[in-house]
Amino acid sequence: MSENLQGLLFPNYSKFPITLVKGEGSKLWDDQGKEYIDLMCGVAVTNLGHVPAKVKAKLQAQLDELWHVSNLFHIPNQYRLAELLTANSCADHVFFCNSGAEANEAAIKLARRYYQKVKGMKDKYEIVTFKQSFHGRTLATLTATGQDKVKEGFHPLPEGFTILPYNDIEALRGAVSGKTAAVFLELVQGEGGIHTAEPAFVAEIAKLCEEHDALLILDEIQTGMGRTGKMFAYEHYDIEPDIFTLAKGLGSGFPIGAVLGKAKLKDAFAAGSHGSTFGGNLLATAAGIATVETMLEENVPQQAAELGEKAAVFLRGRLAGNPIVNDVRGKGLLIGIECTVAVGDIVSDCHRSGALVITAGTNVLRLVPSLVIPEELLLQGLTIVCEALERAAAQAGAAAGSKAFV
Repeated sequence: MSENLQGLLFPNYSKFPITLVKGEGSKLWDDQGKEYIDLMCGVAVTNLGHVPAKVKAKLQAQLDELWHVSNLFHIPNQYRLAELLTANSCADHVFFCNSGAEANEAAIKLARRYYQKVKGMKDKYEIVTFKQSFHGRTLATLTATGQDKVKEGFHPLPEGFTILPYNDIEALRGAVSGKTAAVFLELVQGEGGIHTAEPAFVAEIAKLCEEHDALLILDEIQTGMGRTGKMFAYEHYDIEPDIFTLAKGLGSGFPIGAVLGKAKLKDAFAAGSHGSTFGGNLLATAAGIATVETMLEENVPQQAAELGEKAAVFLRGRLAGNPIVNDVRGKGLLIGIECTVAVGDIVSDCHRSGALVITAGTNVLRLVPSLVIPEELLLQGLTIVCEALERAAAQAGAAAGSKAFV
């Protein structure tokens, strides 16, 4: 790609020096013909691999019929996708949009409007979130995000957000009050370092929400759609959220987001209260239908659970004693390798060696392969990652006998 053409875009992305032109399953090829094992899936998006057959067929059929009509008309695909999602979750109603940020923005709006318009509680609008979280880049969702770096240059930010330490029950008890409209969290913090919510912490959140008549909102943008070994991450816990959000893996790479909520919230999103021109259009919902049907028919979440366990055992065994590795953690096929050093150069090394990975913060490698990646290919990719970590340890000149991961 010529520098002149690249200069036409705002430089808000720090791009890898790779141009990918073809994908199939869990493999990708660049414009030079080089082959890669995909352990990042477009950042946890292509959960069924690249160009999955059933999704492709559904999209091709829809392309031949109709693309867009607006939400001023009935869209049968929306009803079918909503049926699939509600039948397989604790939710009763769905709103479709185009992305994770839009879904999280809509969830915040739904919570506030529920108390202000349905229950007449004008002062109940505060949203509690957590440090290291990531909820999106709209003004409201970046305010909800517990990372200062995404907020730089965008002040003043919307009021009404309180950000607490993750997994800190005492801080939580001191913050939730009668003004709290919702507690909003990721059960596994993807962008923030692959930190998992402790069961006692989640149970306390649910208890406090009930005591203070607040809503529990879960950001399942990255953890939903089978990624953690369950269809939705909340299924690992003894809770049912009032609202949860989806995007990423819902459309197998086709842009779609969704807000799912309990029946009591229905009147909060009355006609005219919220909307989206492209949200839930015929193409997006066609992709979503085929994706969900495939996941259910092929029991994809269980495959993710089994592969995730095998991956964790492999990584912990291979990386034991590596002096720059602190931890291997995660749930299902959302895996983080925490290092004592910045991992940017390690990511580049993996790419040169034919495995695509990304970061989750400065010192954590994030592995989010397809949920249906063949086991042999997964282990081949993980071997490339481990070899890159071994080279990095050697280059760091770590002293023998220094603290190592066990």
